[in-house]
Amino acid sequence: MIRYLTLLLATLLLPLGHAWGHDARPVYVEIHEWQPGTFAAHWKVPVSVPAFALPALAMPGNCRPQGETLSGQAGDAWTAHQVYLCPDGLAGRELVLHYPNNNPSLSALFRVSLADGAVHTRVLNPGQDSWRVPETETLWRVAVDYGRLGVEHIFAGLDHLLFVACLVFIARTPRRILITITGFTLAHSLTLALSTLGLVRLPIPPVEAVIALSIVFLAHEIAVANHHSWTWRYPVAVSSSFGLLHGFGFAAVLGDIGLPQSAVPAALLFFNLGVELGQLLFIAALALVAISAGRLVGGGHRRLLDHRRTAQAGGYVIGTLASYWLIARIVAF
Repeated sequence: MIRYLTLLLATLLLPLGHAWGHDARPVYVEIHEWQPGTFAAHWKVPVSVPAFALPALAMPGNCRPQGETLSGQAGDAWTAHQVYLCPDGLAGRELVLHYPNNNPSLSALFRVSLADGAVHTRVLNPGQDSWRVPETETLWRVAVDYGRLGVEHIFAGLDHLLFVACLVFIARTPRRILITITGFTLAHSLTLALSTLGLVRLPIPPVEAVIALSIVFLAHEIAVANHHSWTWRYPVAVSSSFGLLHGFGFAAVLGDIGLPQSAVPAALLFFNLGVELGQLLFIAALALVAISAGRLVGGGHRRLLDHRRTAQAGGYVIGTLASYWLIARIVAF
């Protein structure tokens, strides 16, 4: 039944592969105080937002723009840059995103780094377009914001979800699933920490291509269904090996967002915990749907399912989608 579920999931999500190949990003606003009272503001909006609906950043009333706003398109995002003179600073003052009409269901991430080394971050849900910069960053706020970012990232990254689904598909039994997912978790947690802290660095485009290749590999194993292969006999070895690469993919997200300098360990810990919570919720959802589907096709209907053919079809669907990602990411080098 897990095989049937994986095929169904991949088939339903196939048309969304291009849009969800890696992650769905929020509006990102970064403000850096490069000298006391002078702030450089940079904001990025996904190109999925039409040019006529782009938000504008409104700084506090004590801030004066210096020169013109520089805007354009860079890769897969609209960008804008403006320098402001804010004699009284930003602590305790409000930042606002103004949309021409309504917010098109976009979350927003604010990151403010001050000249004294303090860094403040805040994730705004859709419908929240303003944030008051705190006087000091609290550990509780860091935990909530970075934990939420971890959960959002795992659910927005279809490639990571399909990799986890393939692992569940191959491991099959609860005990083997637990061991396999634990290996994946430990491996990507290691490289996530090493990369985020700057101890190990790899170029992101090849990493993302190899992540797609890892899904192609598992899809091939599912389609062939050779239960005597190393993958089927020791899935934890495969999950741990590829998990090291997936950790660099997770670290790329934190690289774009940045870490609050006053709470680097906490931000890293809770982002990782958010990723793990997202994985567990996804696996629980797979189990619930599998149980429900098993009841629906019980009795005589069970004979309609040829498990080997279903496994092959599921492997081909997932492999085709992952192959598309692989080619697209290599071309984008």
